[in-house]
Amino acid sequence: MVDKTKSDNGFIPDHGGYKKLLTYQKAEIIYDGTVYFCNKFLERSDRTRDQMIQAARSGKQNIAEASMASATSKETEIKLTNVARASLEELLIDYQDFLRTHKLKEWEKEHKYVKRLRELNRTPNANYETFRKGIEHPNPEISANVLIGLIKISSYLLSRQIKRLEEDFVKEGGLRERMTKARINYRNKGQK
Repeated sequence: MVDKTKSDNGFIPDHGGYKKLLTYQKAEIIYDGTVYFCNKFLERSDRTRDQMIQAARSGKQNIAEASMASATSKETEIKLTNVARASLEELLIDYQDFLRTHKLKEWEKEHKYVKRLRELNRTPNANYETFRKGIEHPNPEISANVLIGLIKISSYLLSRQIKRLEEDFVKEGGLRERMTKARINYRNKGQK
């Protein structure tokens, strides 16, 4: 799979490159962590297990698909990015349900581990290894809360990304406008 695609015809912008998006990187950590969490703490027969893994996968995959669709449809890019955010919200609720039904606590904003998680989230090029100790902790309360923290930051980043996509669309327009502009520029060059 090509990571970034550039067209030479002038009106299809760079697209792809999703692996460089912070939202994709966080979503990949969340997916890997969710697979670990579900395999470790949920029964194979528990339907929630499959739903959590699917929600985590959907978050990650929709970010990638949105990035690839960006060349020809800003509307699709925005919609898929929002689907990614919605999938992660569903996953967040599943983790919160897990904590509540197992009589475990969701950490408050000022909890010392939340502060540590914020520090780790600022690590340049953070990956699964950055969070492994928390995600793979034998205590499910710690594991779930680390993943909750990652989901919350990812949802925040996706909200910012959607806002930016909206602003970019207003400034630059969509494919049809770029095609018209390219055609007019071509005609004008031919008449000189």
